[in-house]
Amino acid sequence: MILKIKKLHKDAIIPKYATSGSVAFDVCALEDYTIFSDVIKVRTGLAVQLSTGYELQVRQRSGMSCEYKNYIANCIGTIDSDYRGEIMVPISNNSNKRMVIQKGDKIAQCLVKKCEIVKFLEVDELDKTERGAGGFGHTGR
Repeated sequence: MILKIKKLHKDAIIPKYATSGSVAFDVCALEDYTIFSDVIKVRTGLAVQLSTGYELQVRQRSGMSCEYKNYIANCIGTIDSDYRGEIMVPISNNSNKRMVIQKGDKIAQCLVKKCEIVKFLEVDELDKTERGAGGFGHTGR
């Protein structure tokens, strides 16, 4: 598969896979940021063109979360196939120290996933299962 990627800024870094076994590629910060106890949208300077039926998932990098107790504010972000704007990564800092992101730092990892596009059918009843409507903690600890 070819992922079309556009630099929206001359300093944007085209991503690449870190190793031959990687399924996710890193995206980098376009600018310097200092994050205290808030959420900042970190720019990448990149836009992508996905085929219909695919998404680009934006995920946390484990190294950053261990060092700063930060996370991507929407957990896993989805870039839809019809979005052509800049990829932005909402990063939250939950530590008691300031988090510094420098231009060019790897801030998130991304992967392309195939998604089934469904049709909706409203029904009066759903098939019965052993679990039924059992939700959070229904099987005990």
